Amino acid sequence: MTTDLTMLIWTALLCLLVPTVYLVGRSSTPGGLAWGIGNREKPFEFPAWVGRAERAHANLVENLPAFAILVLVAHVAGKANAMTATGATLFFWGRVAHVAVYVAGIPYLRTAVFFVGTVGELMILLQLWR
Repeated sequence: MTTDLTMLIWTALLCLLVPTVYLVGRSSTPGGLAWGIGNREKPFEFPAWVGRAERAHANLVENLPAFAILVLVAHVAGKANAMTATGATLFFWGRVAHVAVYVAGIPYLRTAVFFVGTVGELMILLQLWR
């Protein structure tokens, strides 16, 4: 299996695991577990990092399809190479850093690591046009 496809799998696993971060936050907040298994008819106040974890997950969900398309098209078209592997690796680690920095609440660094992932996608895209 290529590095590109391996990074795609790891990114999918990251997407599946990130909800555990905010689920832990919800369930460890007094009253949060009852709210979570209830009907959620009333808003419930959670620590700010829980909301940031939810938004980091939503952001990953929004960006995963484009990354998957780029990786899969590069693979099917026979364009996967060292550059696409580096791009896929940058995307994955950029997304890991994005989740961590977002949950920690570091705004400017969050934007910087988001763009690390974007650079990775652009590296793959450029190989498709070669």
